[in-house]
Amino acid sequence: MSRPFSSRSAPPSSSFVRVNGKIRAREVRVIGVDGKQLGVIALGEAINQARANGVDLVEIAPNAAPPVCRLVDFGKFRYEQAKKDKESRKHQHATRVKEVQLSPKIDPHDLGVKIEHAVGFLCEDMKVKVTLKFRGREMAHTEFGFLVIQKFLAEIAPYGHEDFQPKLIGRGINVMISPLPRNKRARNPRQVENGEPAPAADHERLAANHEPVENNNSHGTPVKIEASRTPHTDGPKPGAFANNPFAQIEINR
Repeated sequence: MSRPFSSRSAPPSSSFVRVNGKIRAREVRVIGVDGKQLGVIALGEAINQARANGVDLVEIAPNAAPPVCRLVDFGKFRYEQAKKDKESRKHQHATRVKEVQLSPKIDPHDLGVKIEHAVGFLCEDMKVKVTLKFRGREMAHTEFGFLVIQKFLAEIAPYGHEDFQPKLIGRGINVMISPLPRNKRARNPRQVENGEPAPAADHERLAANHEPVENNNSHGTPVKIEASRTPHTDGPKPGAFANNPFAQIEINR
C-alpha cells in the first residue's frame, strides 16, 4: 500500500510528481486526455475519470490554486519529461565552465598538461577560466605571470579565444576563454592520435595554409597528403619516352 504523503525525512526532489491518491488537494483543475480543460472538480471525481479512461491523474502544477492535474499515462508522462530534460541539457554545454590554475614558476611539463586539459574542455564546447595566483614576494614581479598567461593563450589559440584581456585582480591574474565555432576550431589532438579521419573543414583550412593533411587509407594507416604550391612538372614532355634508357648517357664530341 502506497503512502499518500512523502516522508518528512526525505529531501524534496524537483522531479517528484504526485499521482492519483498522493495528490493532497481536495479540488483540482483537470486537463483531459485530449488536452481540453474539464474545469475544477473534486479529487475523488477526477481519480474516477482517470480510471474510466485507463490513465492516471498526474499533478503537473502543484503550486497553482487549485493545483492543475492531467489525465495521462504516468509512464508516458515520465518518458516525455525525460526527453525534454535531455534536449534542454544539450544546449547547456557552452555555459559550463572549467577552471585551470597556473603559477608564475610552473614547470614546462606541467604547463603542457594544463594546456592539454584546456584543449580537451574547449573541444567539448566548455568555457575555461584560467587563474594564475601569486604567492609572497612573487607580487613584486607580476610580469612573469603575464608571460605565462600569454604563452598559454598562444598555445590554445586554434581552439579558443579570450573574452577579455588578462587582468590582475588581487593576488592573481584571471582570464576567461571561450571555444571557437566548430567549423573554425582545430581538431582535437586526441582524435588525431586515435587515427580518426579529419573533417572536410580541416582539409580546407590546411590546404589554404599549404600544410600537410593527415588521412587514413583503407588499412587504417595515416597518410600525409601535402598541398603543393606549384603544379608537378617532372613528368615526361610531349613526344618523349616515359623511361628513356639513354637519358643518363653523356656524348663527348
